[in-house]
Amino acid sequence: MAFVLASNNPGKLREFEQLFTKLGFEVVPQAQFGVEDADETGLSFIENALIKARHASERTNQPAMADDSGIVVPALKGAPGIYSARYSGKGDAANNEKLLRALEGIEGAGRSAFYVAVIALVKHANDPMPVIAEGRWHGRIAKSQVGEGGFGYDPLFIPDGFKITAAQMTPDDKQALSHRAQALKALAPKLNGLQ
Repeated sequence: MAFVLASNNPGKLREFEQLFTKLGFEVVPQAQFGVEDADETGLSFIENALIKARHASERTNQPAMADDSGIVVPALKGAPGIYSARYSGKGDAANNEKLLRALEGIEGAGRSAFYVAVIALVKHANDPMPVIAEGRWHGRIAKSQVGEGGFGYDPLFIPDGFKITAAQMTPDDKQALSHRAQALKALAPKLNGLQ
């Protein structure tokens, strides 16, 4: 059984392919079908993941999956949240600077944060029983950007149990611990019986 991945991100495709190949499923990027990205109009990670999965399924007439992810800072009422990728409107570096400004003067537990990844899988565009899996990676926001690896908020995110940012971790360590890795692990047992 094959699933269309509602993303044109090569990193996401690699992560999904690794898990799904082991489970006997094939993952095909939506770009192979000429499918454009869906408008993310939901108010939650779950809604946006479902919007993207249903959009890809409708355009391809195939089962599809999507993820929506971001970073949540409780002291900022959940911001950047679902707007993480477009928080500043000017890319990763500007997003990080905006988050640092928003947390100026906030210390200790007020700097706690977590990454969220939600994966939605639909067998068809109108599937009333989508498969949903979630992963969270808890940590805190550093006071400055450190590290060259990763992307997004990784230079600011210090995972619980670590003294380095996600951008300083090896790719293998990050991939094993990340919110997306946790969501994929949660998804795996839910795939039994789908073929």
